[in-house]
Amino acid sequence: MSSILPRSVTSPKKFFIGSQLLSSVGKYVKDFGDNAFIISDEFFLEKVTKEAVPSLKENGIVSLVEKFNYECTEAEVNRLGKIAIENKANVIIGIGGGKTLDVSKAVAYYQHIPVILFPTIASTDAPCTALSVLYKENGEFDKYLFLPQNPDVVIADTAIIASAPQRFFSAGVGDALATYFEARACYQADGLNLVNQRPSRTGLGLAQLCFEMLSENIDKAMDAIRHKITTPALEQTIEATIYLSGVGAEAGGLAAAHAVNNGMSAVESLHRVQHGEKVVFGLLTQLVLENAPQEEIDEVIRIIKAAELPLTLEDMGMKEFIESEWRTVAKIACAEGDTMGNMPMRVTEEDVYNAMIAANALAHRYK
Repeated sequence: MSSILPRSVTSPKKFFIGSQLLSSVGKYVKDFGDNAFIISDEFFLEKVTKEAVPSLKENGIVSLVEKFNYECTEAEVNRLGKIAIENKANVIIGIGGGKTLDVSKAVAYYQHIPVILFPTIASTDAPCTALSVLYKENGEFDKYLFLPQNPDVVIADTAIIASAPQRFFSAGVGDALATYFEARACYQADGLNLVNQRPSRTGLGLAQLCFEMLSENIDKAMDAIRHKITTPALEQTIEATIYLSGVGAEAGGLAAAHAVNNGMSAVESLHRVQHGEKVVFGLLTQLVLENAPQEEIDEVIRIIKAAELPLTLEDMGMKEFIESEWRTVAKIACAEGDTMGNMPMRVTEEDVYNAMIAANALAHRYK
């Protein structure tokens, strides 16, 4: 069936990256509306009021700021949507972490108005994708909201991202590191990308550039992050983790690395591990399944260590290896419709279970 589907490339309409962009946000918004509803993380409310609101006013845009209530639920989407309607907003601005941006995308979708996203951390590539993840009131996963288009504008302020805790930045590197290897597998398999079309050569090329930019810049970027400063190396790394990873994954597709990440939700001791940290272990598992060349594994491990990401399962906080748990991980990873189906060879639950054990043993050799 997939052979009759077209290949695709999907992307935000505009992507901007630079330092001190919050105080000039108005010039990026004015082409999309003149009545802005700003949805902000609690920690950024003061900064938004002092920097973003005056910039909007200078550009003839009225605005209302509302605090995001921590969880991207259907109820929160409805609450914020009602405020947007009452205030006749014609553009949404989301400022914050992944869940704030997801709720902003969802509100804009239901109100049929543009959305401008301003990520304050670079822990995943979610800002650029046409997807919102909704959760239940108790914090459990609810559903994916697939959106008909990507955000109108994504603005990455390197100064703000550099000031966030280092772990978020490192997790973003981990998520981005898998992009090329998953897109390569999906392209070889002629699988389905994140918008359920066939992967494009452009998507694969962007994913490869993502890997190259991480490889070139990771050591210098980590120097900048440790000192909370901005440098050209940091800027290129953020460009890779937010834009190239997001567009590369959406157009190129996912494979074993993210499927294993999904399965790892079954391991209770890893519930507090960042998404990108789990994806790294999923990537090592994928490289084992592919019997990847040694020099490729060496470079992946070098980047993982440079980014100070956890390398082994024990580094992530696993106290004890329980076989039944990890067989469940393999089962979930191989579930019908998950991205394990984008591997270029047939992969069984037993294959994945064995590869995860081998991946952890491999990781221990590099300690």
